[in-house]
Amino acid sequence: MSGSVSTDDLVAWIRAFHEAVQQQKDELTRLDSEIGDADHGSNMARGLDAVVAKLDPVPANPADLFKTVGMTLVSTVGGASGPLYGTFFLRMGPALAAGGQIDADALGAALRAGVDGVVARGKAELGDKTMIDALSPAVDAWDTAAHEGPATAARAAAEAAARGRDATEPLVARKGRASYLGERSAGHLDPGATSATLLLQALSDTLAAAE
Repeated sequence: MSGSVSTDDLVAWIRAFHEAVQQQKDELTRLDSEIGDADHGSNMARGLDAVVAKLDPVPANPADLFKTVGMTLVSTVGGASGPLYGTFFLRMGPALAAGGQIDADALGAALRAGVDGVVARGKAELGDKTMIDALSPAVDAWDTAAHEGPATAARAAAEAAARGRDATEPLVARKGRASYLGERSAGHLDPGATSATLLLQALSDTLAAAE
């Protein structure tokens, strides 16, 4: 692909994320059964089924796309995940609403706006054993690699997200349902960080395929 990302690429990303969650929903639920309510995989799968059902016809522009995705996730995904993932996409939309070419810098700014929205909504910080442990290093890695184009930036972000996910295993949860377990939450991967890594890997795969 060139140095720009189209609305069709972004739709393909959402579809790829949907497919990844469908494939990994049992693993996400298994992880959530260890430190949460045992429903993260099923909730995310249900929400993304509803999202994909609204992608035909394809929304006219990225702002409309992410508004549709975000509002659908808020209304269909149970627990904390719906509002958090919904906020992520709802914040991405306005960041791309100005129109024009979506290059690596523009998409990176939208991703950061989404992550900032999750932080504001969930009040989580790096090290709290949440999806922020994957998302925060991912957007930092994106910014570092953005000058090499969106596909390279997305690959760097996905790799950083995976490292952040893996780093949640020894952590003691300080936010969410897992925090009720105290020290017993250590020794388990965070399911939110795991699904967030699927989100970034889906973007990387989509942009690599479009090159």
